[in-house]
Amino acid sequence: MSEQDIITSIADRLKASGDVKVIFGEPQVLEGKTIVPVASVAYGFGGGSGTGPQGQGSGGGGGVRVKPLGVLEITDERTRFVPIVDANRLATLGVVASVLIVWMLTRALRKRR
Repeated sequence: MSEQDIITSIADRLKASGDVKVIFGEPQVLEGKTIVPVASVAYGFGGGSGTGPQGQGSGGGGGVRVKPLGVLEITDERTRFVPIVDANRLATLGVVASVLIVWMLTRALRKRR
C-alpha cells in the first residue's frame, strides 16, 4: 500500500466517523419529550515515512474519541441541556480537594509553632 493510499484510507475512515449523528445522536421521543444525545468528538492521526540503509518504511494511523456529554430534552414548553455526571471525575476532584485542605491545614499549624 502506498503512502497516498494510507493517507486516503485514514481520511476516509475519519470522514465516515464525522457524521453529525456521532455528536448529536438519533432523537428519541419518550413521554412527550424529544431526547437528543450530545457528545464531544476528538480526532487524531499521524503518519510517517522513511528511507535508510535497510530499505523504505511508511506507516500511519488515526483514531477518534467520542465522549457522551448529556442530552437535549425538548418539550413544547422548553429545551434544556441535561448533563451526564462523570462519577470518576467527581471522585477525583473530591480527593484532590481533600488533599489540598489537609496540606493547607498542616502548613497553617506549622506556621503557628
